[in-house]
Amino acid sequence: MTKQGNVVDNNQVEWVYSDEVKDHFMNPRNILCGEIDEKTFDGVGQVGSPACGDVMRVFIKVKDDIIVECKWQTFGCASAIATTSVMSEMVIGMTLEEAMKIGPMDIVKKLGGLPEKKIHCSVLGDQGLRKAIEDFQGKTF
Repeated sequence: MTKQGNVVDNNQVEWVYSDEVKDHFMNPRNILCGEIDEKTFDGVGQVGSPACGDVMRVFIKVKDDIIVECKWQTFGCASAIATTSVMSEMVIGMTLEEAMKIGPMDIVKKLGGLPEKKIHCSVLGDQGLRKAIEDFQGKTF
């Protein structure tokens, strides 16, 4: 379920996202800032395009086929940041097989919904995770 935005006056618009989205946007979990040494991670995935406005980089550490750490960097809107943040929390402790099954609507549900025109941000989150897992698997097989 999503909340609808209403224009308060000509200069302000009410928050149109769920409280969970707002929390993950204002207090992102597992975020990485600055330069990153990708070699310290087992898998790295990047999706999106600066042209469309959203770019996500997902970094994972894996031990015994379980994701023990998931970090990220996102350039994008509140939805993009929140979806990456909540996805990073969801996958820690999952096997790679379980994490590969996470879909966009799982992320949206965990966030309490997103406006329809922002669903594409959750697709980027799970795609970034998949690319990080595939990168790890390509290195280990």
